[in-house]
Amino acid sequence: MTTAKTKPIKSTSMPPRSARGRVAFLPTMEHLNQTLFLWLTAPVQPGWLMLAAAKFFGVYAVDIVPLLLVTGWLRGDEPSRKVWLQAGMAMLLGLGINQLIGFVWPHPRPFMLGLGHNLITHAPNASFPSDHLTGLWAFAFSLLIQSQQRSQRMTAVALALLGLPMAWARIYLGVHFPLDMLGAVLVAGFSAWLALAGARLYLQSLYRLAVSVYRALFSALIKRGWIRH
Repeated sequence: MTTAKTKPIKSTSMPPRSARGRVAFLPTMEHLNQTLFLWLTAPVQPGWLMLAAAKFFGVYAVDIVPLLLVTGWLRGDEPSRKVWLQAGMAMLLGLGINQLIGFVWPHPRPFMLGLGHNLITHAPNASFPSDHLTGLWAFAFSLLIQSQQRSQRMTAVALALLGLPMAWARIYLGVHFPLDMLGAVLVAGFSAWLALAGARLYLQSLYRLAVSVYRALFSALIKRGWIRH
């Protein structure tokens, strides 16, 4: 006995309206991202002054964060030192979140897509969000929301403002898209809040550990009175 073969029926149903909206939204955002990048990135032959400024802000300016952390610790009392430690924790949390995002959604850098001109050496890893800007702004936002000292709050404002030319420079040098900077703002803000909200779980223990290491390494200088106890 034979049976007649039936042709499979092709589905003509459309995806839900919300799904169609998401599908259309992502290419639109990517197009905007690439368009803004091409507008902001360096030309084929950038001027030496623009290139020098971009390299300063985009490569070296972030080094001010560990410098501030060390000097703030050396000069501060216990409450001040805890503020600096919490800001450092916010920065580490932000960088950790960035690694997780890059693992889950490894968005390529512009030079990996053949866009623009890569003017500094950089590994071909995930672009979103910017680690430089996340670290800087997480540190700044943490200082801003927790510190009661005017000097620390002024430092926080200065660091936050420093993030603006840093964001431009990372795009200009060809290693980041504009939306990488938006992602950095969001991660930095969340990390600063997380470090503040969870401070009671880690801050006192971290402070005792830091003090023990500090006094062991610099006991001779402390005894001479050259640096604070």
